[in-house]
Amino acid sequence: MIKNTKIKICFTSLFLLFSLFSYAGPPFNTDDPAPVDYKHWEFYVASINTLQSHNRSGTSPHFEMNYGVVPNMQLHLLLPLYYSYTKGEEVTFGYSNTEVGIKYRFLQETEHRPQIGIFPIVEIPTIHNEAFGNGNTQIYLPVWVQKSWDKLTTYGGGGYWINTGKGNKDWIFS
Repeated sequence: MIKNTKIKICFTSLFLLFSLFSYAGPPFNTDDPAPVDYKHWEFYVASINTLQSHNRSGTSPHFEMNYGVVPNMQLHLLLPLYYSYTKGEEVTFGYSNTEVGIKYRFLQETEHRPQIGIFPIVEIPTIHNEAFGNGNTQIYLPVWVQKSWDKLTTYGGGGYWINTGKGNKDWIFS
């Protein structure tokens, strides 16, 4: 137990300072198996950014829509505007791939069992833009798992990316 008031103030200030650099909420690189409720919508305007020492890239913004088409299943659409900046070069900005998918939860969570779902996604090269895609369709086949205990919830999973096109390599993401 921290009793010293100065230490408490210092600890709280540091916590608040570091929390400025952390973010939570969609979009995520991973997902959960829970689809949008039947006959309900989700709509996001968001951005995903990757910062490296020599490059900045991501979506700015992207628009995501999900609809609960039947119980335990949602339709998914993502429309991204990409950007990329490399030191010493011009900023590149544009549209390339449209993402569509279907999330299906096939196992409901119980007290002793997690919920499990799949969320196949297809990235379609809608506009020819070599800066933000290879011009070929990519397919992601993941399995997502979630388990809750009282107020604690954990989820994750992974899948296989199929990267079509001559010379392209597939990969696993988890």
